[in-house]
Amino acid sequence: MFRHQGKNRTFIHDLRLATLLSFVAGIVNITGVLAVNTLTTNVTGHFAFFAEEVIKYNYAAAFSFFVFTLFFLMGAFTSNFLSELVAIKRPGLPHVIPIALEIAILTTVGFFGMQSDLSSLEGKLIAFSMLFGMGIQNALVTKISKSTVRTTHLTGLFTDLGIELSQLFFYKHKNERKRLNASIYLRLSIIVFFFIGCISGGFLYTFIEIKTLFVGSFFLLIALIYDYIRLKFFVIRRKKFTHNI
Repeated sequence: MFRHQGKNRTFIHDLRLATLLSFVAGIVNITGVLAVNTLTTNVTGHFAFFAEEVIKYNYAAAFSFFVFTLFFLMGAFTSNFLSELVAIKRPGLPHVIPIALEIAILTTVGFFGMQSDLSSLEGKLIAFSMLFGMGIQNALVTKISKSTVRTTHLTGLFTDLGIELSQLFFYKHKNERKRLNASIYLRLSIIVFFFIGCISGGFLYTFIEIKTLFVGSFFLLIALIYDYIRLKFFVIRRKKFTHNI
């Protein structure tokens, strides 16, 4: 799911990656909205809020929204920097540190955070942390899938989906049709699992509040373990095959 890159990646790898991480992003998205009343998986809305506060001459609030975008940017930078650093010595495991860092962030916020107003220091710290974590995830997924998969926001997905649905009326060649259907299925899967994450996360929030983030951390941890087990399995099988030869 994570370790296959380039020509080694298949549609199934991208589908597994997309469904899992879009589900996690949906959980983080609704938790951020309910806990601190702001968006924590993308930065598009924060630029609008930034402009609004500037127009109102409320520069302190405008600065906060600007910093939100920087934390998402820093998350993306950190994710790729760590991936490149690890890939020098462990080419098959560049994803481990970024995902582990995202798990640590979500778990820490879930453990120490609480519902808070965005104007408070605690509310800002929660938003900063969640945006940083989602920057990590979005950059990692984009890099691994060669920009095929994005999981933290839906605007581009709906745009691409609309384009591809219209192409169904014009693409008649078998290979083109097959590729197009696979792409549509992938984008629909991301959208559906993002919604499932939002709905299930919202339901859980009524019971465990910001600790809902533990669920996202749990699924990320399971994904890392799953990838590790599969890696070990293939290493053992390859050794047996080599030995038999």
